[in-house]
Amino acid sequence: MRIAVTGSIATDHLMTFPGRFADQLVADQLHTVSLSFLVDNLDVRRGGVGANICFGMGQLGTRPVLVGAAGFDFDEYRAWLDRHGVDTGSVRISEVQHTARFVCTTDADHNQIGSFYTGAMSEARLIELKAVADRVGGLDLVLIGADDPEAMLRHTEECKSRDIPFAADFSQQIARMNGEEIRTLLDGATYLFSNEYEKGLIESKTGWTSEEILGRVGHRVTTLGSRGVRIERVGESVIEVGCPDEEAKVDPTGVGDAFRAGFLSGLSWGVSLERAAQVGCMLATLVIETLGTQEYTLRRAHFMERFTKTYGDEAASEVRAHLG
Repeated sequence: MRIAVTGSIATDHLMTFPGRFADQLVADQLHTVSLSFLVDNLDVRRGGVGANICFGMGQLGTRPVLVGAAGFDFDEYRAWLDRHGVDTGSVRISEVQHTARFVCTTDADHNQIGSFYTGAMSEARLIELKAVADRVGGLDLVLIGADDPEAMLRHTEECKSRDIPFAADFSQQIARMNGEEIRTLLDGATYLFSNEYEKGLIESKTGWTSEEILGRVGHRVTTLGSRGVRIERVGESVIEVGCPDEEAKVDPTGVGDAFRAGFLSGLSWGVSLERAAQVGCMLATLVIETLGTQEYTLRRAHFMERFTKTYGDEAASEVRAHLG
């Protein structure tokens, strides 16, 4: 099963200021604020939802196709993804803009000042999925993740017109989208991904009830945080899968992307929805135990030991046969 993942490609530049922002602000001079903070360290991390999902799928051996736009500074990041099993041949490289970048400084009280530069991400709207499908010999599923909003709409319309099954996954972009855009993006999706809060927001913005939305998509996949995931289908029993016990809770960033990577890998293998969700929850647990969205290492024996402990021998036997 050939799966393409469209979504943002970005780097995070994270800095730590040992003092407090509040101590540097003068109340009656905020209209002319001009400050510079001497920081202790700089942590550069690879990110972007499209790249994060593809990295996880690559770790599981399913070789996903990453579809997105990056800048002329993408060479090192591309080499990293290539080494970890991602097909980057359909990434559009901008001739004039840098890869999208999040720059953030955190103070001693965990307050943050950040900026997000969209950069090359705005060119994702220029990518045609037909060219991607022709290059790889066809597409069985396209996950349309958070990206340039116009790109998300174009990819959705193209999937519909070319009868390519697609998964709708708005995540960070849902806040800026209106009801009409969300209705367009989810109507006809084979899978609709969201967390519990986003689920309510989707219903509020579209004006559709949960039942009406379920009738317009094949499967509704709702992540429930530490409680796992719920999968709903019209006329079928609800599937609920719990999460493995965490060894530590280090950083929740990218956990949702990791779940999607595991779930999509399960679909690629052809296992049941329950098994796919279990793989997603296991991979998400590895990510929450790691600082950074692509800094974990999937060690097959360790993965299967913990998977077996949580989901049992029968489930483990099915997954072990596919794990790369």
